[in-house]
Amino acid sequence: MLRHITLLLILFSVSVCLNAQVKSLPVIKVEQPPKLDGILDDAVWQNAADANSFIINFPDFGKASTQTTDVKVVYDDEAIYIGAYMHDDPKLIRRQLTQRDKQEFQDADNFGVAFDTYSDKQNAFQFIVTSANVQSDVRISATVQSGADDGNDNGGFDYNWDAVWDSRTTIVSDGWIAEIKIPYSAIRFSKEEVQQWGVNFSRYIRRLNETSYWNPVNPKENGFVNQFGVLSGLKDIKPPLRLSLLPYISTGYRTVPTNEGSINTFLHNGGMDVKYGINESFTMDMTLVPDFGQVQSDNIILNLTPFEQQFAENRPFFTEGTELFNKAGIFYSRRVGATPGGYYDALQLASDSGYTILKNPSATQLYNATKFSGRTKDGLGIGIFNAVTAPMHAEFEKKSGEIFSVETEPLTNYNVFVIDQSLKNRSFITFTNTNVIRNSHARDGNVSALDLSLFDKSNTYNFQAKGAYSYVTGDDPHNGFRTYTSFGKVSGKWQWEASNLIKSKQYDPNDLGILFRNNEMESIAKLSYKQFTPNKTFNFRNYEISIDYINRLQPFSYSSLEINGDFLHVFKNFWDASLVAFVHPFWDNDYYNLRKPGRVLKTVPFAFAGIRGSTDSRKKIFASYFVGYANFSPQKDDPFTLYNLGLRYRFNPKFSLSVEGERQFDKGNIGWALDEPITGEPIAGLREVTQFSTLINATYNFKARMNLSARVRHYWSKVHYNTFYDVDLDGNRTERPFIDDQDENFNAFNIDMFFTWDFRLGSRLIIAYKNALGPDAIVDGYSNTKYGNNFKELFNVPHSNEISIKFVYYIDAQKFIKKKE
Repeated sequence: MLRHITLLLILFSVSVCLNAQVKSLPVIKVEQPPKLDGILDDAVWQNAADANSFIINFPDFGKASTQTTDVKVVYDDEAIYIGAYMHDDPKLIRRQLTQRDKQEFQDADNFGVAFDTYSDKQNAFQFIVTSANVQSDVRISATVQSGADDGNDNGGFDYNWDAVWDSRTTIVSDGWIAEIKIPYSAIRFSKEEVQQWGVNFSRYIRRLNETSYWNPVNPKENGFVNQFGVLSGLKDIKPPLRLSLLPYISTGYRTVPTNEGSINTFLHNGGMDVKYGINESFTMDMTLVPDFGQVQSDNIILNLTPFEQQFAENRPFFTEGTELFNKAGIFYSRRVGATPGGYYDALQLASDSGYTILKNPSATQLYNATKFSGRTKDGLGIGIFNAVTAPMHAEFEKKSGEIFSVETEPLTNYNVFVIDQSLKNRSFITFTNTNVIRNSHARDGNVSALDLSLFDKSNTYNFQAKGAYSYVTGDDPHNGFRTYTSFGKVSGKWQWEASNLIKSKQYDPNDLGILFRNNEMESIAKLSYKQFTPNKTFNFRNYEISIDYINRLQPFSYSSLEINGDFLHVFKNFWDASLVAFVHPFWDNDYYNLRKPGRVLKTVPFAFAGIRGSTDSRKKIFASYFVGYANFSPQKDDPFTLYNLGLRYRFNPKFSLSVEGERQFDKGNIGWALDEPITGEPIAGLREVTQFSTLINATYNFKARMNLSARVRHYWSKVHYNTFYDVDLDGNRTERPFIDDQDENFNAFNIDMFFTWDFRLGSRLIIAYKNALGPDAIVDGYSNTKYGNNFKELFNVPHSNEISIKFVYYIDAQKFIKKKE
């Protein structure tokens, strides 16, 4: 929760208090670089200028930091070096070991430096190191709420980006020291003879929950990078040859249960990632025959909605440096290498005909993928993405012994093209095109989007205008559009926004994007109040109310009205609590639930209220909770309840364990159940839906670059139907005879264990173990309706198991060339 609060405060920040002067730090070039040992006794540091007088950002903006920080910067022809001295009582310094980039779990002090190398006040590279020498690196980009159904908004802070850089930290008698080396190959900058970069230094004191910056970052204002200071004196630095190779080899063993026994597979893969700096501004990333087997398993659920389940992207190539491609909200990277389109048809074919499935891959093989991206000194960003996936086939054996195959996914080419121009005052205009071409006569898709975001000179107001056009060819050619406009006040205590989103009836970006609803117009009004200055009770408060009004577009008709309230309080002891509520005051018209165009299902008015919060995350024991209750009118006796409790215990600086459990019970859930077999008319069902989910995470960190992590997830959902209805053309229900055998009992279970050792800069050894009970497994039908019985039966069903080892070695061509010279 603390990380989200901190990001919220950062995101609502601009250029320092308007009457404050931007700080400047001159740097000197050195012939002999400092020895990276975390001591700062090299002669080069003695003549370097000092950056100090840090100002608190949270919890009490404007005050001087409670502890002194001194920062010095020097550079040579290879890298830029930062020496930071954090004065403090060494007994009070928090220094927990954690995984790289896991900011939210770090019980450690940290120091960070961020460079805006093109001085565009929108984009930056940030490098953070904790007192235990655990690294995090972040790509910061300009971002505003997209208004799209893509789920890609990360607040402009991309923690998935990884660079190759080095650091050392030491604890001394009056504090701790961080010494950092950032090679020029880790960042991008122009080749001008004299350069001036934006820069800011940050310090986080864990025991105080205090974040401070060298150049003040005002949380009342909008923006972060535009509040940087200035790094001057950079001369005669040249972008190096940026060519790195990451060859890998992997091997392993997998066993997958079948009705006849199991399929056992010896795994062996090899491939390579290539990163090439075409010039000082642009980089090409390529992955050849990638192996994504060692990523976290998806959180599969029983999906009763008419929409597909959206999954998080965990594959490194698709998470690193993709901020340009995600800007328009029409790129959903999980489309690449997804489950073949004919996978479930193959299962159905085998079920209907009695054929035996010999092979039916559940994921599409990726041949290769390439990213080209960068930004010129004039603020023009260009991005090109291309990926090619292999044709996939399912193999069957007839009762006669004949073997035949069916194509489940054709050879497919995916493309994304982006042009993004930074404008004055953190404004920008972006054009994005996605294109999917499939072999043979399969469906192809093309989407183009134009996005404009304008801030006024004081960064107080923001206007957005966005448009997208989709065109699909194939057996069912169609085209459509999406528009989005908004205007709002985005700085100060009081903030507001009004927006309108229109998606035409045939707008369809789903070949390479994701869209849950089309043919609708949505209007939203928001008002918020933020208290940034602490008082006797609170460190921070954020109150927000909004009204969300949706209409069907063609033919134009009412869909829903929702009124929301969210009231966040961060107390002086750093506990937090939010009161959340929303209400649907009228009968809503659901035009999607019945899965048939033009059909509607009326849903009852309801209201939800809940409270969520967490304790002080600095303590060894940390708890989070969310309790909610909803009731329906006129279904007074059909409530919805939600209980969520999370606990984390930090045993010592190396080992921590967290457990989270959630139970949802919806007694009055109504939705599509099945189609009438003869007429094809939709049948709705009133059902009791119960969901339990349990998540256990354990991490043991041997040292800063070696750790063992384990993640266990069990999800269980049971559905019990009480009544079935025919639905007329107006969406009204009429009870019909009961239909047997529609109840469901669904389980998903995963174990993910990873031993990770970064044995040298950029190089990694991973040993992984994965255990899974897939969504197709049946845990004794609906007979185990109690959690204990169901959980016991879970282990009487065969699971798939996989163990693998992957070795990745980083080769920097620049160093190799230097050695040869």
